[in-house]
Amino acid sequence: MTRVAILGTGTMGAGMAANITAAGHNLTVWNRTPRPEAIPSGATTAPSIADAIKGSDVVLYCLSDDAAVEQVALGPGGVLENVSKESIVVDLSTISVELSSRESHAYEEKGIRFLDAPVFGSKAEAANGGLWTVVGGDQAALEEVRPVLEAISESVHYMGPGGSGVRMKLVGNLLVAAQLLSLGEAMSLAAASGLDLDKMLDVVAVTDFRTPIYSGVGAAIRQDDFTPSFALKLMHKDAGLIRQLSAEVGASIPGTEAAAGILAEALEQGLGDLNASALARVLAQRAGVNLHS
Repeated sequence: MTRVAILGTGTMGAGMAANITAAGHNLTVWNRTPRPEAIPSGATTAPSIADAIKGSDVVLYCLSDDAAVEQVALGPGGVLENVSKESIVVDLSTISVELSSRESHAYEEKGIRFLDAPVFGSKAEAANGGLWTVVGGDQAALEEVRPVLEAISESVHYMGPGGSGVRMKLVGNLLVAAQLLSLGEAMSLAAASGLDLDKMLDVVAVTDFRTPIYSGVGAAIRQDDFTPSFALKLMHKDAGLIRQLSAEVGASIPGTEAAAGILAEALEQGLGDLNASALARVLAQRAGVNLHS
């Protein structure tokens, strides 16, 4: 039985916690704001980060942005100050390459093994243990924590040395942004052209360019359902991280630049807490059409 600590029981952490306990691991959880409803049966709640990670074999955190990770991992009273050399620290968050590198160096200086292991998927996948985890860091450390990661994941992928996981996550989220943008554009163009949107989506669902995002998100847009599983404000944040990475390596990302502009416009309209697919509302507004049935 592995002793696991999870720091953060929000949208993603709550589902992860339930699956880790279901897999038979010994779990302790901490959250900045107490959320009793997110604590699975059999788990222990800790009043502080130090208490949560004491004696843990594996320390996990999946937090919303750089600021949250900076505070929880590297800030006063955080993981770095309190973790023991026997623990392996795993950051499941989507953050900047720069912060992930600083985390890695800070833990390394203390002799702590660290993996950057962001996850693809959102609330439903976290609840169902169906995330896709991409890992950077020491491969031997990954093999030690693999049973814990497999409890939350459909698949676990070793990408290479430290920083490879977070880079892969940004590459993947570029593809997510591109699909959301292209779907919103296509639906707006179809509506403006007089096509039946349900029939359009029926075609999209069976062609060689079909994707789960097109099918699932397209149907939700038709129902005017933007219940957040991946908030638009987080997609906007990730677009900024992708742009930072592209600038560092000299890669051209015109599609992401376009998506970032639409996301920024959606934020200005107060859509940040809706699902990221709400960028389609901006495109529909520009085209003067309605996308819902």
